[in-house]
Amino acid sequence: MSLFQIYKKMVSFIKKRFNIFENDILYLLLDKLYIEFDKKRLRRTKGIRLVPSFIKRIGGKISYGEWCFTIGVFQTLINDLLIDKKKNVVLDIGCGTGLLAMACEPFLGEEGKYIGIDIIKKNIIFCQQHYSNKKFSFIYHPINNPLYAPNQQKLRNSYPIKDNYVDLITALSVWTHLNEKDALFYFKEVNRILKPGGKAIITFFYLNEEYEESLKERDNKKGKYHYTNKMRWIFSKRVNDSTSFYHPKWTDVPEEAIGVKESGINSLLNKTDLKLVKIYRGNWKEKPGIFFQDILVFMK
Repeated sequence: MSLFQIYKKMVSFIKKRFNIFENDILYLLLDKLYIEFDKKRLRRTKGIRLVPSFIKRIGGKISYGEWCFTIGVFQTLINDLLIDKKKNVVLDIGCGTGLLAMACEPFLGEEGKYIGIDIIKKNIIFCQQHYSNKKFSFIYHPINNPLYAPNQQKLRNSYPIKDNYVDLITALSVWTHLNEKDALFYFKEVNRILKPGGKAIITFFYLNEEYEESLKERDNKKGKYHYTNKMRWIFSKRVNDSTSFYHPKWTDVPEEAIGVKESGINSLLNKTDLKLVKIYRGNWKEKPGIFFQDILVFMK
């Protein structure tokens, strides 16, 4: 067997094993080597030591650098928002493969804990194996989502967390995949679980006045501050006849990308004890921002 034939067999095996494109195979191999090499040279940034390999980096960003960047952004926000920097209980809704677990770790102290919850079972299994910190726990919550878990039960179930228990809730790109009824149900869950004075950091495509202004700048080109097409982020179709929740034309199911108007955010707030206390504009609006999506901070 020639070297070329051996190479083709190896490529075929990796494509089937990891369900990736052939162009990504070289990246997969280089990534594994690079991460091992890079982690041995960490000096002042302990939080990124557990960034997983390419195959397990999910959630709209796979670059090692972008994962590290996101960890840094949210660790900074968490540090600024928490009054007590230790013994915090954190619930990470839609934890995926643990990106924000690394951002939250410094604020747990000896008495705190991080709880990651996700609707995809394989994500939870990976996290349980990958993150050995005893302060970390991960919960599989088998509910339905038309994009991520279309075959799971369609009943909305409360999170298995007791009332008034959590100091901080994080939800990175979760409400961007929820229709209006689901968004309201789980926003009420955020309200139930947070302690009085607790905060929630939730990302949205927030369709406010700045979004409307950005429509004049959109053309068929990559964004000024991101590498996706500007036209991709035009939310022009109603989600299930909602007047506040919209999705772009390109989606196969609305839950691929959902934006919420100001009236929708107000509707969520009116049914809870939460207040909107801070907005960090996302750079998807073609203006500078600290992150791609809008980050909204709520307090109970």
